[in-house]
Amino acid sequence: MDGVVLVLNQNYEPLNVCNVPRAFRLVFGFKAEVVEYDHQTFHTPRAAYRAPSVIRLQHQVRRPRPRVKLGRREVLARDHHTCQYCGRQGTDLTLDHVIPRHRGGTHTWENLATACRICNHRKGGRTLEEARFRLLRVPFEPRSDLYSIFTPFLADVRNEPWRDYLFLGKN
Repeated sequence: MDGVVLVLNQNYEPLNVCNVPRAFRLVFGFKAEVVEYDHQTFHTPRAAYRAPSVIRLQHQVRRPRPRVKLGRREVLARDHHTCQYCGRQGTDLTLDHVIPRHRGGTHTWENLATACRICNHRKGGRTLEEARFRLLRVPFEPRSDLYSIFTPFLADVRNEPWRDYLFLGKN
């Protein structure tokens, strides 16, 4: 029973992805209905069941806004692989804490910036004012979107019916 199932809210808003056994529990527990079927069929001694590909919950679920994972790759993508101090683009970039950690700076989106090795070394453990540096763009937390959350699952051709519900269109 391998495979993944797209879970839609009652208003057809994509919520998340679950595995096939969880989807069967939601459907047979009358908490969800099948919208699209997969090509797999599972057999029991008395019946055969088609595996769901997309299910929709029976009741509206409130959920917090999904957040983008904080990591090196995501910070580099947010800053367009550009040093936020001198504007140099490249692959030899580091992450810099705008307010250094030993000065009370946190490891958050708003305190991380992409820097080339030269600028990061020149700034060192100082603040922007002390180092006489200026940021090209103020660091911010990027918004999460459907594309970044669900696109990795679309590499599998079995999940092609999901495109209609993710508003991504056909290839």
